[in-house]
Amino acid sequence: MTVTIETEVEASFPFDHEKLARKVVAAALAHEGFPYEAEVGLLLVSPEAIQAMNREHRQIDRPTDVLSFPMAAYGSPGDFEALELDGDNFNPDTGEAMLGDIVLNVEQVGEQARQYGHSEEREYAFLILHSMLHLFGYDHETEEEAAQMEKKQKEILDGMGIAR
Repeated sequence: MTVTIETEVEASFPFDHEKLARKVVAAALAHEGFPYEAEVGLLLVSPEAIQAMNREHRQIDRPTDVLSFPMAAYGSPGDFEALELDGDNFNPDTGEAMLGDIVLNVEQVGEQARQYGHSEEREYAFLILHSMLHLFGYDHETEEEAAQMEKKQKEILDGMGIAR
């Protein structure tokens, strides 16, 4: 598993954010039974940078907490058989499945942790996990989809010992 972490802004969290990011990615891969070695990118940015990306890619001109850029298309969420059929999903140098990129608004982590009454560590883990599920093809456009994602998020975070 390769998790490439880049920072465009200072990320001064009261925990080892790189270690936690890798732990969350590994937990998501394990929970979903991902059958390949995987590659994920994580970019830590400012509110201004994520707003520009949100405007460009989603036509929403405001900052957000996290954006997900999946590289694979799935027949249905969590159906990884489609990856093997499309050889473009694997890095030719490493053989790892290229899942995509996560862009995280560093300032929003602290703000949302305070808003929801939990630790920055929990919020950071949650946002990365939420994006990982998007990289697996899950979404929350309908109530059923949202309930499925929420259940998976809770199971994985609880399994990691990261409670609200």
